[in-house]
Amino acid sequence: MLLIAYHPIYKHPLPEGHRFPMIKYELLPQQLLHEGTANPADFYEPGLPDMGNILAVHDKNYVDELLNLTLDPRAVRKIGFPLSAELVERELRIAQGTIWGVHQAMQHGIAFNIAGGTHHAYSDRGEAFCLLNDQAIGAQYLVNNKLAKKVLIVDLDVHQGNGTAEIFTGNDAVFTFSMHGKTNYPFKKELSDLDIALPDNTGDEEYLSILRETLPKLIDEQKPDFIFYLSGVDILASDKLGKLGCSINGCKQRDEFVLSLCYKLSIPVQCSMGGGYSPDIKVIIEAHTNTYRVARDLY
Repeated sequence: MLLIAYHPIYKHPLPEGHRFPMIKYELLPQQLLHEGTANPADFYEPGLPDMGNILAVHDKNYVDELLNLTLDPRAVRKIGFPLSAELVERELRIAQGTIWGVHQAMQHGIAFNIAGGTHHAYSDRGEAFCLLNDQAIGAQYLVNNKLAKKVLIVDLDVHQGNGTAEIFTGNDAVFTFSMHGKTNYPFKKELSDLDIALPDNTGDEEYLSILRETLPKLIDEQKPDFIFYLSGVDILASDKLGKLGCSINGCKQRDEFVLSLCYKLSIPVQCSMGGGYSPDIKVIIEAHTNTYRVARDLY
């Protein structure tokens, strides 16, 4: 079975001009159910998190300003979405979905969050559609509750996980690995524990070769008890916001490699979906659905 965090608020409507990134959160669960990759019993609606788990990662003043909707307008512009109580609630429920996924992955091997991968959220600010960093919250939750001694975050979104890198600077319990487009946003990168910046138009063969060379060695060196996988599909050549050159099949092979490695080594893995901005929504849904199909076949 697949274990998937999803709440109707994930598809929170936004004003005209902001809606496209949100459509997939409505269509992806529909596709998973339609084709039988998942069934209704696989889905879990996350509640609101214990705020202590949020504050273990994020600055209290920043969180208070989010909750009270008092963020400075410049800070709101950096986020890119109009600030609202519904949007903040959405991010809180996404974070709780990832915390729930931590426990499910420890019990069943793998768990998913239909949303999440909000890796541009720093400890004290939001950026690029990210308000709270769900996988960072999940990783710190594991460490604080002594559920894992070493956590590995594998961020394969086309954009560097700059917020995640900042949050875990100097934290030896969490190793951050980001493989991303060199010239993609953010233009000022942070320092992850391991960054691999790929040139524009990097295609399937080179992308997969680098990943296959890097990840097994990294796991062997770090010996993580738990892995977070950010499986963004904005590595596709068709992506409007990405500059890499991977195909849908190459993206699926990436997921097969990462999840097969976790399965083979019996390392629990929580997956958050991350980005995907191809002009054709069918391409986005197909690429994201492949991640679940791979997991279904393995687990």
